[in-house]
Amino acid sequence: MNCNDYSIIEQIAAKYNATIKHNEEMKQHTTFRIGGPCDVMIDINCEALLCELISECRKTGIRYFVIGKGSNLLVSDKGLRGVVLHLGSDFSSIRVDDDIIECDAGASLSGVCQAALENSLQGLEFAYGIPGSVGGAVYMNAGAYGGEMKDVVLSCRYIDGDEIKEMPVCRMGLGYRESIFADKNYCITSVRIKLKKGDKAEIKNQMDTLMQKRKDKQPLEYPSAGSTFKRPEGDYAGRLIEVCGLKGTACGGAEVSTKHAGFVINKNNATCSDVLGVIEKVKQTVKKETGVELHCEVLLME
Repeated sequence: MNCNDYSIIEQIAAKYNATIKHNEEMKQHTTFRIGGPCDVMIDINCEALLCELISECRKTGIRYFVIGKGSNLLVSDKGLRGVVLHLGSDFSSIRVDDDIIECDAGASLSGVCQAALENSLQGLEFAYGIPGSVGGAVYMNAGAYGGEMKDVVLSCRYIDGDEIKEMPVCRMGLGYRESIFADKNYCITSVRIKLKKGDKAEIKNQMDTLMQKRKDKQPLEYPSAGSTFKRPEGDYAGRLIEVCGLKGTACGGAEVSTKHAGFVINKNNATCSDVLGVIEKVKQTVKKETGVELHCEVLLME
């Protein structure tokens, strides 16, 4: 499908003065720095535009993909045929009202953590340094260091078909790296987070401490999608991969990090195929050596 087939989509985007890009390299929009060009990318700038575009895509059968910071994505080397709806800086406002933070789905999680710090709100320190957007964090129920999004989310607004609705956290089905949003094909547009007042110095100290832990233990110097595999019950993927002697295992430019075995990194201009090769090697070896089947946390888009 060429760009001319997306005329109605582009007309809608133009009506909202949204930025339209053609053949945009997806590697510029993922933390893995991997991925070929998409047909069309629309930078979403408001909830109404997102709702109208999703409705039109569904009605006309146009493939569409919603992305935020691209922190948990592996995109095909061939790119994406369809429309990418990008929730980025144009859709990232953060508003604080007493102990509640309301933010657009494209707001960075670290940016929300900074807003919490500035307003002496505690409870979100665990998320500082997680490189995703707020919408993606709720979609995957992101978590670290004993905290998860389900612990702080109050509610969200989301698109269901051509309607914008609100959902309380108790209905989101937030579990380990899962939620109702994927199963129902809902798109999160904004999130309300409830925290509590705390001591600003203590909050900053906790954020700095956890950030230092990330730097010490994780290969942040290389592009990656964070933890590559979900945690198997009663164990850790990184530990299993390490005991199987797989640190440093490479395929092309992709490699199992020698710093943290739970990360597959883009060490030297890796392709999607390189990463998939490493993932398959790891899964096969761990299954053979330990009997444990690892499941990817990273989402493949093709």
